[in-house]
Amino acid sequence: MEHKPWYDKGLRFKCTQCGNCCKNHGEYTYVSLSEVELQAIPKFLGLSRREFLSRYCEKVPGHHPTLRMDQPACPFLNAEGRCDIYPVRPKQCQTWPFWTENLVEETWKGPVKECCPGIDEGPLTPADEVERIARETDEWYGG
Repeated sequence: MEHKPWYDKGLRFKCTQCGNCCKNHGEYTYVSLSEVELQAIPKFLGLSRREFLSRYCEKVPGHHPTLRMDQPACPFLNAEGRCDIYPVRPKQCQTWPFWTENLVEETWKGPVKECCPGIDEGPLTPADEVERIARETDEWYGG
C-alpha cells in the first residue's frame, strides 16, 4: 500500500505580497544562488559578477553562494515591501512555500504558517504539483 503524504489532497497558498518570506525567520535566513542566478541578477543590476558577489553575497564552503542576510530582510526588499529584482528573483523565491523542507506537516503548520498569511488561502495546488515544484527547486540547486 502506498503511503500518502499528509497533504495528499493538496495545499492552499495565495501570495499576499506581504514580503514576510523576504524577512529573516529562525532558520529561514538564506537564499541560495545558482549559476544561472549569479549571471542574471548582476546583469539586471548593471553590476559585474565580482561586484555583485562582494556587495550582496556570502560564500559558505561546500555550498552555493547565498544572498547576504545580515540585515532583518533580503537586501532587495525595498521600503514598499516589494522585490527590487523581481523579474530575476532566485528560484527559491519563485517557488516559496513549496520547498521540500516545508512539506513536513509540523513545519508547514508551524513556522511557515506563522510567517506567511497566504498559507491555507487561495487556490488548491494538487499534491503532485507541490512535489514537482519542490523537486524542481531541489534539482535547480543540485540537491
